[in-house]
Amino acid sequence: MAQITYLAQLTSADGHRWRLFVAHLSNPAEAWPEHAWGHDTAVPTPPEREQALARLGYEVAPDDEWTWVEYSQVPGNPHSPVRLVAGIAVRPLAAARTAVAA
Repeated sequence: MAQITYLAQLTSADGHRWRLFVAHLSNPAEAWPEHAWGHDTAVPTPPEREQALARLGYEVAPDDEWTWVEYSQVPGNPHSPVRLVAGIAVRPLAAARTAVAA
């Protein structure tokens, strides 16, 4: 049975406050699960991200790793501040428990 996976993204739109959300692209009207870290925090560590995902009801999909992309805040301006976005495949925790039981 194929497991349902979603894309989790870690982003900092202002360069200081990080937020993690799980995109439910099959239902864009649905509110996406989200976790935000406090003001002016460093990039959350992998264990901090995993804890946040677990609080949202997800875990990293087997054999997946965080991938990072950078982009300019002002497209086409090489002097613009750089922003980072990370992504990883995740699955609902219930799916993980079902896979182990099978």
